Amino acid sequence: MVPDRVEREILIDAPIEVVWAVITDPAHVSGWFGETAEIDLRPGGRITHAWKEEGGLTEERGIVEKVEPPHYFSYRWIRGAEAEAREGNSTLVEFTLTVDGQGTWLRVVETGFSKLDWPEDERREDAESHREGWEHELGELREYVLELERGSARR
Repeated sequence: MVPDRVEREILIDAPIEVVWAVITDPAHVSGWFGETAEIDLRPGGRITHAWKEEGGLTEERGIVEKVEPPHYFSYRWIRGAEAEAREGNSTLVEFTLTVDGQGTWLRVVETGFSKLDWPEDERREDAESHREGWEHELGELREYVLELERGSARR
């Protein structure tokens, strides 16, 4: 059976406004998720993430669904060459931010793996890859925020 949902949550020792900027500002996103990022932060806006891999540059695209600063941001992560997102070619990625004292809980939920227009084994592999990927990327995000905060404190 293909899992439909990947969910990760971390506590980041930074104000919600900082975490919001780190997940929505392309200059920050490229510091923890890929090497370059373009984000048109409005519903219907385009997202592009790119990074170098063996054999060249890999590019992933998405379409912004919802933006509620500084608490919620979602987009459809498109698979394949299609320009428009639909249920069978994309997953929904949701970021929810919640204040906790001086820190911020960041919850990432990605759904729709079971509905992708792929063979079952490929959908299962994609869900597993993203489960591992979000664990890694959120660790990178936390480290990026810590470095950002340390840099800000030294100014």
